[in-house]
Amino acid sequence: MPDLTLCECFARDGLQHETEFVPTAQKVALIDRFARAGFARVEATSYSNPQVVPQFADASDVLGALPRVDGVYYKGTCANLRAVERALDDLEAGIGANEVSLLISASEAHSQRNLKQSRADQWKRIEAMAAAAQGRFRLIGTISVAFGCPFEGVVDETSVLADVERFASLGVHHVTLGDTIGVATQAGTQRLFGAMLNAFPDVDAIAHFHDTRGTGIVNYLAALEAGVRHFDVAFGGVGGHPAKVKYGGGVTGNVCTEDFVNVLETMGVATGIDLAAMMDASLVCEATLGRTLASRVARTGLNPMLARASTHTRVA
Repeated sequence: MPDLTLCECFARDGLQHETEFVPTAQKVALIDRFARAGFARVEATSYSNPQVVPQFADASDVLGALPRVDGVYYKGTCANLRAVERALDDLEAGIGANEVSLLISASEAHSQRNLKQSRADQWKRIEAMAAAAQGRFRLIGTISVAFGCPFEGVVDETSVLADVERFASLGVHHVTLGDTIGVATQAGTQRLFGAMLNAFPDVDAIAHFHDTRGTGIVNYLAALEAGVRHFDVAFGGVGGHPAKVKYGGGVTGNVCTEDFVNVLETMGVATGIDLAAMMDASLVCEATLGRTLASRVARTGLNPMLARASTHTRVA
């Protein structure tokens, strides 16, 4: 059994950054490839307004054509009540996602800029969305800029923990802390996740960090040491923000799937990922976008010592 759960985000968080539309059939093939490679969670699409993020104008078409692997959660990102209603419509049609996300910004300024809503109004939205979901999806609460805001700077950790508590009160038992602009430190990562896991033992903590300053894997290992067992990754380190919304110098990519899995496996941490299938998927992701992506492992190959290892040391 894997020691942790990795969510592959290429098809959603990765592609939202792309201005050239990826054909529906290619998206479907990629998502299915990820699931069959061993990713227990896959971000499949987003119920975004096509005028804002045109990449996901085919959300329902993708889900309708997508084969399903038993035990895999396919996530549809939802920004508002209308998005949840669309997810429910697809579910009724037998093609829906089995997981949806609900998004809050940890700072007022980021909420206004990114969601066009105050935090208070966004919480009202989330309450309505959670109620509308009727317990038919696994709900993922996401707290953006939990480790620092591009507009306000330092974010109060007690406020982040209050947001976790509020999600839990709505029946949301998987909550993501997002390092949206790549400013988290090892100490801060361990402190905040440690406090979250201690205060809310019934909530599964998810780490979603951006590798803006090359610290993504370092901070993920700090989160792992703090007790986090759920991590978001993306092939080639793609994604980070919609193409029309840029901050952090435009360098906001996710933690590279290939590189993080390589590190974990060399540590003896079982990821549940088929490494050969992962490397094949890495090539397909680069071919899909038509350029070399950020993964070091895609260039150098997996650590050759992995071929000599026959056992894993389980994480406590």
